[in-house]
Amino acid sequence: MSDLQKPQDTARQTEEQFRLLVQGVTDYAIFMLSPAGVVTTWNAGAERIKGYCHSEIVGQHFSCFYTEEDRAAGAPALILSTAAREGRVEREGWRVRKNGTRFWAHVVVDAIRDETGSLVGFAKVTRDITERKEALAALEKAKAALFQAQKMEAIGRLTGGVAHDFNNLLGVLSNGLQVLAMQSRTHMDTKMIESMRRAIDRGTSLTQQLLSFARQQPLQAEVHNLSSLLRDFEPMLTRAGDRKTRVELRAQTQHAFALVDVARFEATLLNLVVNASDAMPEGGTVTITADTVESDSEVTTALSAGHYVRISVSDTGTGMSREVLAQAFEPFFTTKPAGEGTGLGLSQVYGFVTQSGGDVVISSEDGKGTTVDLYFPLVEPEEATIPRASSKGERVMVVDDEPDVLGLATELFRKIGCEVVAASSASEALAILRARTDINVVFADISMPDGISGMELARLARSEYPGIKVVLTSDYPLAALRREPATISEFPFVCKPYSLADIAKALRA
Repeated sequence: MSDLQKPQDTARQTEEQFRLLVQGVTDYAIFMLSPAGVVTTWNAGAERIKGYCHSEIVGQHFSCFYTEEDRAAGAPALILSTAAREGRVEREGWRVRKNGTRFWAHVVVDAIRDETGSLVGFAKVTRDITERKEALAALEKAKAALFQAQKMEAIGRLTGGVAHDFNNLLGVLSNGLQVLAMQSRTHMDTKMIESMRRAIDRGTSLTQQLLSFARQQPLQAEVHNLSSLLRDFEPMLTRAGDRKTRVELRAQTQHAFALVDVARFEATLLNLVVNASDAMPEGGTVTITADTVESDSEVTTALSAGHYVRISVSDTGTGMSREVLAQAFEPFFTTKPAGEGTGLGLSQVYGFVTQSGGDVVISSEDGKGTTVDLYFPLVEPEEATIPRASSKGERVMVVDDEPDVLGLATELFRKIGCEVVAASSASEALAILRARTDINVVFADISMPDGISGMELARLARSEYPGIKVVLTSDYPLAALRREPATISEFPFVCKPYSLADIAKALRA
């Protein structure tokens, strides 16, 4: 063999080894392009990722790998011109396989030049990183959901705390006014007391709205078929919108049982229908549907695995921008002009549904309408709770840890002819019950400071003294009550601030 032949053989052997190396790579598409962008070589990885065999793609322009949008925007020509000018370019974007499906690609294009510096083509390396992109997107979605949940929880705690304290103040004022009204006789006194009572009623309504958002509103929940509730409530929903709004109900699902407070559920539907009507100033259609679904992490990450009743309220209105959508559930946020909305509508919806163990999801785009999906845990009809009856009595023990509230509540009961014993804690109340046999009514706040809640007091009193009637009151129920919303339905309940009429009604229940 001549001295000239040996280097040639070595070069051919090296080229063959390199070709085998490139062909053996299956995780990357590695191929060459001509200066004009025509495919000149093709490896096994390119065939696996893009779907073309060697004979199908060699001689074709590489722009066939791009989406129609990118081709229309001139992306293939731009990437070659950039690589030719800068020597190398790296990009990520959607690419298209032979069968038309898309994948997210990481692409590197290197310009290839000869000894004279002339451009002879391009080396292109493509990797399918769709799974990584989806994993990152899922992580970002989870982070965003966690941030939103933490933000709403923080706002809820702040809102609930303020509303709780404010409600106690209103309770003192309300009870005091009722005592004064019984003693006052002049026209001016009566007029002033009525004005003050109306102001207290407005303040009470506001605190109840805030507590609803904070998921601290006492719920009298029972098992109901939500489809039946919708059909029964259809006439009211139809009248809720203006004359230009048409309300359509599609509640065909028969097995749509969930544990809900009927009054809050109906108020939620009215709220959503009114909002939808406001979003359609030129008129349109509000569609309300009921069906059963399984929890879907793609839709909401707040629900545990299981079956849910989904109530959907959709409109054909103006929709919401992404910025508005991000703040839709926050209390006092509104897009309406000043004086035309409190900004508490959707926050009440959010509070009620989440306190009921479900979640709310809003889907909307500017100009394309809005859909609000309410998810309630599906239950079996036999899980319904039947409220128990209890006996009426005249010797009342009032239990509350707020001294002012306790004093005025005691005075209210005395005004309606009851003998009253006061206790400032559940422990003290139990001690009194065990020492006396003449008490037949316990009127207790649910929240207590010494480790025994009003709910636990009620259960103990019911267990140890079956003849005693227990009436509960609160504006800030414990977490245990929120976890077991049916329990409260076993006892008559009065919301703070309460009136003489409320107390009398509870005693007659």
